[in-house]
Amino acid sequence: MKRREFLGYGLAGSTAIGTSLQSGQERGPATRPDVPGRPPEPTWGRPSESWMRVVPSREDHLTTHGYPISTGFTFRTGEVVLEGDAPGTPHAGKVLAAIQPHSDDIPLFAAGTVVKLLREGYTGYLIRASNDEVAGPGNIPQTILANHEDNQKLVSVMGFKAVFDLGYRNHRMDEMPLIEFRARLIYLFRALKVDTIISYDPWAHYDYHPDHYITARAVESAAFMAGNPKNYPEQIQLGLEAHGVSERYYYSRGRPQPVNRVVDISSVIDKKVEANLANKAQGPAGDNGARLRRRLASEGKRLPILGEDDETANRNYTKHVVLAYDRFVGQQYGVEYAEKFHYIGPSDNWMDRYVEENAVPL
Repeated sequence: MKRREFLGYGLAGSTAIGTSLQSGQERGPATRPDVPGRPPEPTWGRPSESWMRVVPSREDHLTTHGYPISTGFTFRTGEVVLEGDAPGTPHAGKVLAAIQPHSDDIPLFAAGTVVKLLREGYTGYLIRASNDEVAGPGNIPQTILANHEDNQKLVSVMGFKAVFDLGYRNHRMDEMPLIEFRARLIYLFRALKVDTIISYDPWAHYDYHPDHYITARAVESAAFMAGNPKNYPEQIQLGLEAHGVSERYYYSRGRPQPVNRVVDISSVIDKKVEANLANKAQGPAGDNGARLRRRLASEGKRLPILGEDDETANRNYTKHVVLAYDRFVGQQYGVEYAEKFHYIGPSDNWMDRYVEENAVPL
């Protein structure tokens, strides 16, 4: 992702969004009458734990590049689930995979949620699809190496157990067979027994980057195909078990997207700052705060927020400039910082619920 492109959306775009939200009418939750013989509303996405609550959606009226758009689909129109910090480690024994095409995607759009879930008990793995050959310093081999090193730092910074690099050509993932990419993901989802994935949203619109939408499509199809033993049965013969993904957190790069889950990342925001500071080869953070501080000094100026040294400049620049949109999203939902997602949870078997609630003895 290009630094100027990201900041252009994150700062100018967030101002436009804030104006639209203030002027828009907040829409309450829709109701649906009970219809005899018709299945009840699905409950996937509904809060099932004490650290989650339903709140009015702030996604009904957004502005992107000056035009109002609708993000419409939530599990119930006009509502989202606000996910807070869970007490203890309720996710112990579960496995999370964060899949990104480039080394800066998860740090920018989902690092807070990943760190929060790992702290709550998940074992996490990071999967990077491309080799990042066109985004970074020096010639192509130097760029690949710099991004590889940045990506490896996320193991210790964010708490992943391991990183898997798939090595596809950066900006050219649409030229390789999607079925190959999907097969590799199915293998990883089965071998690692992945329960939850975090990645780009395959249902978001207007993302022109081929690496983003190809990754999203491969992840979505692999997530359900991994649960069917008739898909790639040779993997089953070699000892793997069919294992479908049950939860998906999908993010989008600021494009129109269905949003039904907002995650409060206030308690882990400093970890998200560290994750973005680790991306020195590309992304809008890295050493850009220090560069700005030095440039201003050469012009006889200073920004107090950048402090008196490079480390403070980088950290504060990342927290207050690069992550300004996270702060904006948080303010819309009454928290300090937040990330938003299109969340798809475990399928709800409404017939089982119906039988449990209505069956009588013979």
